[in-house]
Formats: sequence, structure tokens, C-alpha cells
Amino acid sequence: MVTSPRSASAPDTPAAANFVRDLVRQQLADGTASRVQTRFPPEPNGYLHIGHAKAICVDFGIAAEFGGICKLRFDDTNPVTEDTEYVDGIVDDVRWLGFEPHGEPVYASDYFEQLYQWAEHLITHGLAYVDDQDADTISAQRGGYGKPGIESPHRDRSVDENLDLFRRMRAGEFADGSHVLRARIDMQHENMQLRDPVMYRIRHEHHHRTGDAWCIYPTYDWAHGQSDAIEGVTHSLCTLEFDSHRALYDWYLDHLPLTGDQPRQTEFARLELTYTVTSKRRLLQLVNDGVVEGWDDPRLPTLRALRRRGYPASAIREFCNFIGVAKTNSRHAIELLESFIRAELNRTSLRRMAVLQPVKLVITNWPEGQVETVTLQNNPENEADGTRQVEFSGELYIEADDFMAEAPPKYYRLTPGAEVRLRGAFFVTCTGFTTDDSGAVTEVLCTYDPATRGGQAPDGRKVKSTIHWVSAAHATDIEARLYDRLFSADVPGERTGDPFDDLNPTSLEVVHGKAEAVLADTPAGAVVQFERLGYFAHDPSVHGLFHRTVGLKDEWAAVQKRK
Repeated sequence: MVTSPRSASAPDTPAAANFVRDLVRQQLADGTASRVQTRFPPEPNGYLHIGHAKAICVDFGIAAEFGGICKLRFDDTNPVTEDTEYVDGIVDDVRWLGFEPHGEPVYASDYFEQLYQWAEHLITHGLAYVDDQDADTISAQRGGYGKPGIESPHRDRSVDENLDLFRRMRAGEFADGSHVLRARIDMQHENMQLRDPVMYRIRHEHHHRTGDAWCIYPTYDWAHGQSDAIEGVTHSLCTLEFDSHRALYDWYLDHLPLTGDQPRQTEFARLELTYTVTSKRRLLQLVNDGVVEGWDDPRLPTLRALRRRGYPASAIREFCNFIGVAKTNSRHAIELLESFIRAELNRTSLRRMAVLQPVKLVITNWPEGQVETVTLQNNPENEADGTRQVEFSGELYIEADDFMAEAPPKYYRLTPGAEVRLRGAFFVTCTGFTTDDSGAVTEVLCTYDPATRGGQAPDGRKVKSTIHWVSAAHATDIEARLYDRLFSADVPGERTGDPFDDLNPTSLEVVHGKAEAVLADTPAGAVVQFERLGYFAHDPSVHGLFHRTVGLKDEWAAVQKRK
């Protein structure tokens, strides 16, 4: 389902409903909570994406609102997929989004020894055992909904035997997959998570922080709640897919000798967008298969990709605030997010003229060699941004689609005999055009009216169109990358089960254009508005490369009108 919230024309719209905020406020009021401490706990096996942005806003936002703290913790329990590259990238992304974690980042691997000791505690109390069966057998024996589980033949091993085997697992005596440690709970429980879940598995792999000190690694469920408890987390905020895990989260904590308050897990709806996939596995596949150029390809929903594309962090935060925090999942229209991006950039972006499909315009009555300057506003939304001087000459570039040799009705741009306004400069009238051997237009010929300097006619005559331009002699070369949706379906994969069946083969168009000279001075990463064309971000690393951030048209308004 695609949600239909209120109009997003004003990104400073008051925050939508947030049941987590209401819950915390009630807990503080009735004394069931005395303080607030949260955490944002990504696994460092990939880069953060737009879905994580909502979780970050919730975790850090709740802590800040109630005078608490929020830590950044890496749940680094799988050495096979994790890497310091992702750790560094996640730290950078969180800070770029506008949040500062409390203290230095912490890691689940910081607690490996404590987790191990607590595992032995469960063994000694008959609540955990070593299983020698392979993963497929264990999975099959768990049964299913309405299908009873089958107890492992090793379930009733003695405490001494389990301790011996577990310590030998730690010592590295056994091969990968030969043994696991399982919690001894209830193989008939209706909640599948409580059917003797695996706590430790053997993996002889190098860990990005602990090196080769360990060859057994805790599962997410065994590490997560216990890490919360060690750190003093009061509110463990998770997305809805962890709803069924809450009983196990509580079971582990209930059976450990904790000295402080027990954290509480609360689940909220994750952020999903139309035309978008956020599965780390799918994103990695897109990168590895060369469908995109890397994790920062502007077509991806990763935060580093959105940053490169020119999405302001403030607009992402406003969007997350607007959609609120609910108890049920829904899919939001990507046009809604884009409306927040557009509104922010309209306020903050300097205006520049660029021609992406250039064709030469020659003013035949222009004095030979004459160059003038015209004054243009940098940003009509902010007078403090001032004005700029732009060179004007007798040979210009205009957009190819601003001229038609044979124009249909209601075409008000250049065509033989038609008069238009050149942005901030003069009225020009088309007198003809030239073509090459293939019939393609090579030059548009015009005359100008010197009395219309500044774009107004002394005799009061009106024109129906204003087009932008760039002086040919003063233009700077640019490359522009124009992005469409990476996927062509609202819900990628809904039709066939495989999102890759809905890949859009025309999601990227690369063009080489001309721009006014001052564009060359645009700082790396800055976003400007190409007049009449959209908002474009200057690539952080490649000078002269501009990524289209979002168009000028408010597509969300159109979506709302169709409803």
C-alpha cells in the first residue's frame, strides 16, 4: 500500500503521529521508566540506506526529546560479511544526517567475553546445550506453524558435557558447522523463535576488530539484548520484523544475573518507498553485478548515494518527521520524499543557466565582437544571495527543444517568425535556421531588439515564452547525469518475485552540455538549480560533473491530484 499523507508543500509541517514518543512520555509519567537511553545498532556489512535514516531519526530523536542519550553500536557478530570500510562509512553517514552519537562508537564484539560467560551461566542452569547436528537438520526439526518441533537427540546432555564441548568449541577444536550452542527453551512453542534457538556457531574467520581471538561467534539474538543490558539501554527500538524476536529478547534477559534495569524492546514500522529496494543483499548484488557504479551511485537509496545526488540531510529528516512513527508497515510514494528535497533546494540553491542539449543560436544583427553583461538574481527566494553578471554575445547556445522548424499549435518557443524573451537579456525573433546533410538543425538564426534589454519591451508588447541561454564564447563544458527510477515498478518484484525483473534499462542518461562560466566555481558537493531544468549537484570528486538531484516539477502534487 502507498500511503497518502497530507500535502508536503511545506516541509516544516508539524510532526505526524509518533506512538513511540507517546509511549515513552507515558512511561516517564507513570514511573515505569526513569530515564531514556537508546542505541542505533547497525551491522557493519553494508552501507546505510534511506530506511536506516528513519531508524536513526527515531533512535536519536527520542533520546534528544526526553533528555537522554543515544549510542552508536555496531552489532558485529558475523566476521564473514563485516568490514571496517562499512564501520567508517556508517559513522560518516550518521554524522552527515545530523546526529552525534553519545561517546565513541561501541561494538557487540566489546562484549564477547561477557556474552561467553553468560552462555556458560545458562549451560550450568540447564538452559543451553551443545548440538552436533548440521544446520539443515536443526532447521527441519524446528517444524513450522501448526507443525510440532522435534527435540534434538543432544538436548539432554549433562551440564558437564555441555561445558566441556562449549569450551572446546571456543578453543578451536572443531570444524565450522560441526557444533552449535542452543538455548533450551521449548520445541513446541507457538513462537518459532523460542524453539531452541542457536546462540553460538563456529566460524574460523578473521574478525575486523578481534582478529583471530575467537572462532565462535554469537548470533544476533544472543548478542543484541545482552549488549543493550550491558550498555544500560532503556528503550530498544527496532523495526517490525523483530516483533517475533521480542519474546526471545525477554527470555534471555529474564534468565541472566543482570544488575541493572532490564531494557524493553519496542517495534515500529520500517520505511519503504515505491520504486526502491533496500535489502542489503539486493543492493550488494546491484553493486557486484555492475548494474550501478558503486555504493554511492546516485540511483541507489544508500545515504552516501543520496548525498552524492544532492539530497539535503535536513530534508530527509523533515520527511522522516512528516511520515511519523506507526505500528504497521506501509509504502510511501517516493514523490513525497522528492517534494521535501525540492522544497529545501528551492530555498537554498543558487540559480545558474546550463544547456544540456545545445544548439547554436546566432543573432544576425548583433554588433560583431560585442560582448555585454546582464544582471541575474542568484536566488529569488533569498535576496541575500545577491546577483551575478553573465556574459551575453551574438552567438549563444539554447536547448534543442526550444526550437522547432515546424511547430504544433500552442508551441510558444522559437520557430520561424516567433518572438521570445532570452532570460534577463533581449527579445529575439527567429528568421531562419540551417541544417546538416541529415537534416538536423545546426544553427537557429535570429534578430534581436536592442530596446528590450532586460527583457521588457518599451511598447508594451508581450511574448509567451522565456528561454535560457549560454554565451558560446564564454561557456564552460559540463557533463550531466540524468536519472530515472532504477526500477520501473512501484513495488519491485511484486509481479515475479524478483525485483531485478523490474530493472529500468534507461535509468541513466549522460549528456554533455554548456553552462555559464560561473558554474565552474561551484563548490564540490553543492547543489544549484539549472534554470528550467532542475536541481543538480556538483560531484564531490569529479569537477564539471553534475548529477540531477530532482526535477522542478512537483510530482507529488500530481500524484495527489490523481487520487
